Amino acid sequence: MPSTPPSLPLTRLLATAREAADAASEVHRRSTGGLGNVTGRDKGHRDFVSEVDLAAQVASLEVIRSRHPLHRILAEEEDGSSSDGEGAAGEPCWIVDPLDGTTNFLHGHPMFCASVGVVMDGVPVAGAVTAAATGERWWAARGLGAFRNGEPIRVSRVEEMGLSLVGTGFPFKTPDEVPTYLQSFGRVLLNSSGVRRGGSAAMDLCYLAQGSLDAFWELSLSPWDVAAGLVILTEAGGIHTRIEGGPTTVEQPGSLLAANGEGLHRALGALVRGE
Repeated sequence: MPSTPPSLPLTRLLATAREAADAASEVHRRSTGGLGNVTGRDKGHRDFVSEVDLAAQVASLEVIRSRHPLHRILAEEEDGSSSDGEGAAGEPCWIVDPLDGTTNFLHGHPMFCASVGVVMDGVPVAGAVTAAATGERWWAARGLGAFRNGEPIRVSRVEEMGLSLVGTGFPFKTPDEVPTYLQSFGRVLLNSSGVRRGGSAAMDLCYLAQGSLDAFWELSLSPWDVAAGLVILTEAGGIHTRIEGGPTTVEQPGSLLAANGEGLHRALGALVRGE
């Protein structure tokens, strides 16, 4: 925790992020009993949006707009282009995924969540992730630490690649990348203690932040996949870059290579790139 008192604006942003994520998650919770009746449509190759995504987004954005009516909003289910206010330099941008893990949700798999991140000048400064099925709530703000259900969290201390548990995401939206990805997957699988693919990048980053995973990689991500998770991971002591090197930019994240520290970050990167 910081030695100086937190700024009031940042704590307000975090409070709104948590409330907005919880509002979307409440829609998930109310809808899980009727999964057989939930309808969905195909946004692209194996990329679904359900009526629950849309209802959860409405609930989440209502919270944000009521608290910060002039702030810019980037939300997935409005083609990632809902924009309120001017979005001027130095002003917060809210990046919302109302239901990360829609396919899991539609099949009754518990790994799905709501993710709300706040970015200023391209840097994630606050974020909240709420998972209705598991009862887990993560949140963090820059300089204020990272938390799960009110308890501080830190990344793991695993340093050897062979002992690490690694998370990943499949490139289902970019099938042309599958052959290259499978080669990387094979190298990581044979040089770690295991690889897990949960289907929610936001939750994967939270599990990395709390030490349930030791590292993570994915080839292609969108802003709403990572905006909240990256600030939670960073505040928990983790690091992240693009797979090819260079800093992660939230509004155009592309690939992601994340780990609990420099050692695993280098080791995983070499395996993924085939070096």
